[in-house]
Amino acid sequence: MSVLTSPRGKVEVVHCRRTESQDIYCIKNLIRKFTQKLFGKLNIIYLLFNHFHREKANLAVTLCNDKEEIMAQATFVDYPNWNVSNQDNWLSVFQELDSEIPCTPLNTLFMHLFVAVDEYSVGCCREIIRTVYKAVPELYFIFLIVPSYMSLGSTLITVFEQVGNIPSLMYDEDFAVHICHRHRHYPQLHIRNARVEDHDDLMPIFMRHDTLLKETYGEYFLAELIEAQDKENHAVVCEVEGVAVGFMSVCSRVNMQLLHECFDLGPFHGLCIPHPDDVLQPPEEQGIEGSQDAELSSSNPSSLKTVEEPQEPLSPEAMEIIQGRITDEAPVDDLFSAVQSGNSSEMEDIEKFSQQSTVGDTDCDGSYSSLASMLLPKETSYFRPTYKGASAAFCIQLFCIEEKYEARSLDFMNFVFSLFPDKNFCIISLPHLTPEFALIQNFVKIVPFNNCTLEQDLYVFHRAGLLKSINIRLATLLDTPGVENLVSTLMLNKSILADLKQYNEARRDPDGTSMKAFVAEVAEQIVGIAVIRDEMDIEYIRSHYNIEDFIYFSHHQREEHGHLYHFALNPIFRHYTKFFLKEILRLGYKSCLYYPVYPQLREGKFQSSSAHSLTSALHYLVPVRPRRQIVYPLEKLGINAPSKAVSKDPLSYALNHTNRKLTLEPKITVNAKIVVVGASSVGISFLETLVFCHCFNDKDYASMSLCSWVNVVVGRMTAIDRAAKHVVVSKEEIVLYDHLILCTGQQYQVPCPTGADINQHPTNREIPNSGKQRYTDKVPRNHFTLNDEEDCCKALSWIRSNSIITEGNIIVYGNTIDTYTTVETLLNVGVRGSYIHLVQPPPTSTVTCINNYSVESAVEDALRAVGVTIHRDALLAQWNDGRYPDPIQSACFTTPTKPFRLTCCMFFSFCEKNVDYETFKALNDACLVYDSRLVIDTNFHTNDVAIRAAGSLTKFSNKYYSNEWTHSSFSSKEIGFQLAAAMLSLFDPTLEPVTEPPADLDRLIPMYKGAKIQGGILPGSYHYLHIAKPAIPTPLEVQMAQPSFGSEIVTGNAKNGTYFRIHINKYKMVETITCLSKEPFPASNYIRLFGQHEQLLNNLCARYEDKLIPDLYSYFMEPWCMALFHDRFIDLRKELRQILTSKEEEDFPSIEQLARQIEDEEISLKEKPRKYLKRVFQETIYKSLVEKSILDYLHYNHYHLPMYAWPGII
Repeated sequence: MSVLTSPRGKVEVVHCRRTESQDIYCIKNLIRKFTQKLFGKLNIIYLLFNHFHREKANLAVTLCNDKEEIMAQATFVDYPNWNVSNQDNWLSVFQELDSEIPCTPLNTLFMHLFVAVDEYSVGCCREIIRTVYKAVPELYFIFLIVPSYMSLGSTLITVFEQVGNIPSLMYDEDFAVHICHRHRHYPQLHIRNARVEDHDDLMPIFMRHDTLLKETYGEYFLAELIEAQDKENHAVVCEVEGVAVGFMSVCSRVNMQLLHECFDLGPFHGLCIPHPDDVLQPPEEQGIEGSQDAELSSSNPSSLKTVEEPQEPLSPEAMEIIQGRITDEAPVDDLFSAVQSGNSSEMEDIEKFSQQSTVGDTDCDGSYSSLASMLLPKETSYFRPTYKGASAAFCIQLFCIEEKYEARSLDFMNFVFSLFPDKNFCIISLPHLTPEFALIQNFVKIVPFNNCTLEQDLYVFHRAGLLKSINIRLATLLDTPGVENLVSTLMLNKSILADLKQYNEARRDPDGTSMKAFVAEVAEQIVGIAVIRDEMDIEYIRSHYNIEDFIYFSHHQREEHGHLYHFALNPIFRHYTKFFLKEILRLGYKSCLYYPVYPQLREGKFQSSSAHSLTSALHYLVPVRPRRQIVYPLEKLGINAPSKAVSKDPLSYALNHTNRKLTLEPKITVNAKIVVVGASSVGISFLETLVFCHCFNDKDYASMSLCSWVNVVVGRMTAIDRAAKHVVVSKEEIVLYDHLILCTGQQYQVPCPTGADINQHPTNREIPNSGKQRYTDKVPRNHFTLNDEEDCCKALSWIRSNSIITEGNIIVYGNTIDTYTTVETLLNVGVRGSYIHLVQPPPTSTVTCINNYSVESAVEDALRAVGVTIHRDALLAQWNDGRYPDPIQSACFTTPTKPFRLTCCMFFSFCEKNVDYETFKALNDACLVYDSRLVIDTNFHTNDVAIRAAGSLTKFSNKYYSNEWTHSSFSSKEIGFQLAAAMLSLFDPTLEPVTEPPADLDRLIPMYKGAKIQGGILPGSYHYLHIAKPAIPTPLEVQMAQPSFGSEIVTGNAKNGTYFRIHINKYKMVETITCLSKEPFPASNYIRLFGQHEQLLNNLCARYEDKLIPDLYSYFMEPWCMALFHDRFIDLRKELRQILTSKEEEDFPSIEQLARQIEDEEISLKEKPRKYLKRVFQETIYKSLVEKSILDYLHYNHYHLPMYAWPGII
């Protein structure tokens, strides 16, 4: 924050922020006639009414006071206004104007608008300029272009000076060019060798950050460090007006052996000088295997990789570039020589695995994972290069700088490289929980090996990264050799080179799609390549992805959307990635770029993995949430159906995006290691929320591509070392964590036979109740517990390979809904019903798995019709009459009456879900409190502050006196979302800090509102869906007997497969939905009905009572209800509620206030309250506001809802 003082002595405390869309009204009020003349009336209209000031500008800054009142606003773009040149070739015009000004696209922006409150305009202008120079460290010049006959006025003249005139391309007049230099507002720092007398200036800076050094090495450690300088050790400072404000200690002694053992330094030739004896390729036998792995990893962005953490520095706000030349001792050709291998697959590895700041792991029924596609290999099969050359790196030992000058941290680098003319790399290692600071945002974070246990992250910066001569331009035919050299070892180099050739020959694809190829050039050497095409499927993108989270779609022309196909950049220039993207947009006349990540193992024209190369820019793009789609009754809608571009089958790819305003948007990397154990719905929801910061899509994981952001480790969690903060996977691999999230859930377990001898004719009552024993013998090969898709595939493979379809009994043991879906699947694969035995153990609850007599009776009739035998209240007594159980040939059961014996060739168990034993042992050995389940508090904490847990694995602590409520009672997806929301405050500096609840509220468990959903295909080919609010399980008959039950609406008949039941609670809200149908139905549509008021469903209750709804399936296929299924309908509801709760007329209360006054009997009415409120609504402004909001909603979403008409459509 800064303080501004007006000429009259008034004081305002101000701060700068990015311009937001709602600022436009205040900005319009600050525009004067002089502003229109200076920047152009047409230009201002375009800026404001097209939201250009925030939508297409590279940087738009708003200055506010402490009351959030707008004091000033400025808009900056990377090309000139007033049409003095085309946006792609302004550089030549300005070089002709004044060749002594070294302006480039990298260091230049143009001011397109400035407005301010008159009284504070001079101070506002200076503050905005200073903020812009601080936010964009590589920026050195800001140009302002105005008509030559105009003066700048008393405000802008204080920061700009004229450098000449240039003609306009469209107008017959000249324009004056004014310039603002960095050095007058936020200058570069002066760097010099440290002196002992700097001690007193520097110590306060160190002490503000940490007192550990002083406590460890004494009060004068800094003076001693400065005095100890020699050829290997140097200390430098930055100073401002003679005062040292920053310090850096560097040393050329580096433990290269340790770095080679712990980090993959292949992209940088091991930080060594090339040597003839270097071993860079694996032996021939190993090379074959390695090339296959490389082919896999390079051919698909979401393929599994043998790399661990996907983190790297980022954030344009602190990307510091040093003005100046590289020292003469290191020619440019030599600078690149050590990293030529970095243009290979290793380079691509680094480019891909620099994607998010969190690393984590997941596990479902024992399978283990870690946050961006990581597969634990055998270390012995992984080749590591051997480097014989001398070290080419020096390290930063100690660094500190005053906070107000932190953005200029990179100013140190040019000087420290000059101290080591024979070194090309600067490295720094930091504890991985160190908050990212400006200096390392220009470094490349190195990927550690899987077995690395160092609690340090390694960052590398190459000398050539200081070069400012990077030039982005359209590719030419002469660039082909340079591009070939750049991508020579990339697996997809043929695709890149083919597209480059196509561009050079035709400038478009054979199908006519326009394309462009760009190269990044430094010192006449190609260091980057990018290929884009026009985005031809933009209607599909808009309708299937939440692209409008980032742009106002209607403000972008169709031709301004581009599709990024290839992007490769030498890793030493990684910090120029955003500049490369910005130049692609400027030179390509684009405002948006899209990059899809296709799922693994997809083929076809649109799904080919070779259609796109891995992009090293993925970390600088933002992931776009997929949108939930309406399932349309296309035949019923006819000509009113959406276009084919909207309603066609999804292409299932994850979308990433950038645009002009994001190219200068800061982004902070969080290096905390978040390890998630368990690939359950809770775990997946948690991960997706961290990636997108939104609740996740409930249909297709392919449209999220979590593997682009999350490492996946396959294995079983066998131990947790809380002291060392690591998880042991499969008893041998170690994965470090800072935050451990346990979401393993519960799985079906192998049942333990009671051991009863049925020859003695025992009954269930005679079986001793020895508690739930764990089965410890060998699991029979033909015994199956189906906990995930892999288990199902194994079972199907066993059926097909062992002739199960034609002979042998199959026993399905259990009383959950999975038993029914398993029986139906067996029938569908060809197993005769007479071979299937459904054995149901004694129920442990009065509530059945379906809890609806009509549905249950229809399913049981279907089972009997196909010959399936049902055995009730049966306890498993023995396998194979007590002999060796592998394989199971027979099974014996006891019942309340007489026992029975069944021959068996397959045994499916759905008897009991419990925590996997190895998971329990790991938790118990780690001394985590476990009381039948893992104990947590209301904030998901276990008794270890670094370990959180969620899902059916957990239970609430007994101090809440709520043992009947657990996470199993709620929606898994909502639990995962809330878990992520609780943790985001630890990582996201933009979020408000979480306040602790009052002590009394801390004793209440949270009640989540998301629907619990179950469904499947039941015997009889019934499609089943049940949606209900979270509740303690209660028999349906008991629920209906309650006086507060409400009402139910039922159409159709369960046995005929036309059953549809809706429960409306006493508040007229939809609380339960049950569907049983012979035909498939749009389940995702029906889920959207949950929680809606019955009047929103076209007065459902009144119509049902009037017998106007014979069939709810047909009712909800009618065109009127499509808006209810739309993903943004909830936003419309919130908007309408806000209208009714706000006071729209000064002398009249809001509708909500009126309703409260009537409820509190503060108003005496002569008519019924409902009639009174309706009359008030129609006679006031509320009716028109509601109608306008609804019409705007329909108009804006017309591509999804063309079946609705609105005024003016004809």
